[in-house]
Amino acid sequence: MKGLSGKKVLVTGGTQGIGKSIATRFHEEGCQVTISGRRTSWHGEFNYLSVDFSHSISTKNFLNEVKKTDFDILVNNAGINEISPFLEIKESTFQTIQDVNLKGPFLTIQSALGSMLDKGWGRIVNIGSIFGVISKEFRSSYSASKFALDGLTASLSAEVASKGVLVNTVAPGFIETALTRSILSDKQVNELEAMVPLKRLGSPTEVAPLVAFLCSDENTFISGQCVIIDGGFTRV
Repeated sequence: MKGLSGKKVLVTGGTQGIGKSIATRFHEEGCQVTISGRRTSWHGEFNYLSVDFSHSISTKNFLNEVKKTDFDILVNNAGINEISPFLEIKESTFQTIQDVNLKGPFLTIQSALGSMLDKGWGRIVNIGSIFGVISKEFRSSYSASKFALDGLTASLSAEVASKGVLVNTVAPGFIETALTRSILSDKQVNELEAMVPLKRLGSPTEVAPLVAFLCSDENTFISGQCVIIDGGFTRV
């Protein structure tokens, strides 16, 4: 896509699933790709930074590394989820989900944004969820984080779009990932597939081109938006 070759890209949570597909797509476009993950080390075709956003020291060390690199593109993909009845949600669990899904992106953007503003060009995509647009029972912690993340997108875009930095949320629906399989039974997956107009789960490789487009020079007028990619689920 236009303007991506040579760009420095950071994709958090890039070792598997949607994040890995996004990182791979940027690599194919000729970008210099760095990914993050919770593992202490990772061997692959991308630069790697270790971070656990639920731990302050790990996060601080990661942010220091981010500040050293003039990233052109930031994709905040790292996220966690836990399904639980509202009255059974532990305060510690709620806080951890907010730390990873919301505070992590907030702090990472703060560390990467300065160089984008200095260059007068940047792209930030926050990976949200359809549960940051609609919601469902037992998703209070997750929905709280993802609704808030899109609020961050909207406000930040209003502040920096005129300075050449475009900020958007991409909200995937039900995507075939290890995270999806870890929280849903086969029966629940089959029930969800029946509710999606396309009658199937999405693939991480279907999310990646959308993210790449939003981060390319082909996107000149989309900012502050929540772009849903869900096979039509939220429209019926």
